[in-house]
Amino acid sequence: MAIRWGNYATGPFYDELIQGRNKPREAAKSLCSYLRDLSDKDIEEYKVAASTAIHVMGITFTVYTEEEGSIDRAWPFDIIPRIIDKKEWSQIELGLKQRVKALNMFIDDLYNEQKILDAGIVPEDILTQSKNFLPECLGVKPKHGVWAHICGSDLVRDQHGTVYVLEDNLRVPSGVSYMLENRHVMKRVFPDMFEKHNILPVDDYPSELYDMLCQLSPRKTKQPEIVVLTPGIYNSAYFEHAYLAQQMGAELVVGSDLVVGDDDIVYMRTVEGLARVDVIYRRIDDAFLDPEVFREDSMLGVPGLMRAWKAGNVGLANAPGAGVADDKVVYAFVPDIIRFYLNEEPLLPNVPTYKCINKDERDYVIEHIDEMVVKPANESGGYGMLIGPHATKAEREKFVRLIRRDPRNYVAQPMLLLSTAPTLIDNKAEARHLDLRPFILSGSDISVTTGGLTRVAMRKGSTVVNSSQGGGSKDTWIVDMEDE
Repeated sequence: MAIRWGNYATGPFYDELIQGRNKPREAAKSLCSYLRDLSDKDIEEYKVAASTAIHVMGITFTVYTEEEGSIDRAWPFDIIPRIIDKKEWSQIELGLKQRVKALNMFIDDLYNEQKILDAGIVPEDILTQSKNFLPECLGVKPKHGVWAHICGSDLVRDQHGTVYVLEDNLRVPSGVSYMLENRHVMKRVFPDMFEKHNILPVDDYPSELYDMLCQLSPRKTKQPEIVVLTPGIYNSAYFEHAYLAQQMGAELVVGSDLVVGDDDIVYMRTVEGLARVDVIYRRIDDAFLDPEVFREDSMLGVPGLMRAWKAGNVGLANAPGAGVADDKVVYAFVPDIIRFYLNEEPLLPNVPTYKCINKDERDYVIEHIDEMVVKPANESGGYGMLIGPHATKAEREKFVRLIRRDPRNYVAQPMLLLSTAPTLIDNKAEARHLDLRPFILSGSDISVTTGGLTRVAMRKGSTVVNSSQGGGSKDTWIVDMEDE
């Protein structure tokens, strides 16, 4: 047999499927028994079936390299799923809803009354020095008070099994299409597993997304005109843009397909003439959204779009300016933000975070930089960060200089011993580190995907899970043990 759990080593880490040598966690017992009985030939056939499904379904992502430019690659996928008991997931879901509710209240407050600044909970210079705070949004009151309609919060688990929020993605979070496609692939590969176990579905996300977007329509109509605004085919997330548009029955458009009229209403160019657009799910960064207001050289956005939005003639998701709460320095204040707006204790903890704008904390970070993960305030995708324990002396010295030059731009966190899960490496199960990105939709109410996108660091010992840097993914099973 190819997979022998007695030989599977978890090391000092919390493992999502195995607790100690040859002892599966309760929710994973049946899966581990099933996998143990597979032969090398069986496993190879399942891997080929998954690879074929990914190829046939056209599931790709784009990687940029200096040598070759943009390259489309097949989505990297591991057939051993990650499993979470529904009872535990229900608590995580409550924590995510609490967090996103408070963050939306925070954004709305920053662009209006600014009570949290007056109270001294968040320092004003955090705002004035934020790259993502848009003065153009001051005084705007979006529908339901929601700015970040789609949020992807990254979760990690430490060696004790505690789940932490690693960061919040509130601008244009990506990855949900891969969560959905991972499930489609697994249903093709292991259909019998879905018949035997109560694995909660994820397939309703496109309809929930559509319903939430409909709520943003300025017109009262049963079928508002919704479009997905993409930068185009060369964007790394273009697969997702096209996928979600197709699943929702919405039009996929680029900036030149839209025009804002003298009446400050957005129209879409069609063969039959101009058609009014009610809601735009935009996958373009703020800076490129409207050349009248932001970057004049942008060919991706729509001139006049901000005028139309501020006039209340079109819904935008996510709202411009939502990224002010995407800042990793703001992240450090989220527990206080929750207490301020909701008068509640956070249900999900932050990873302990040192703010380099604070001299004492900065001095501590510099002194212990070989133990720290140092992150710039507004980078994403794992870029621009230092993993102290794995860095060279020269790299650490470089970051000390960067921190001293611009302390506002950096935070630091202790290196967590991230949880692992069995992952097929040359047909053998080996422990690999992972994270989880659930997606939270906010409209008149808040909903959370059942699980999310599990990303895996395929290289042994690595904690970098991003697909652009060699990471892979798994299907995430939320299993209802009480109904089995």
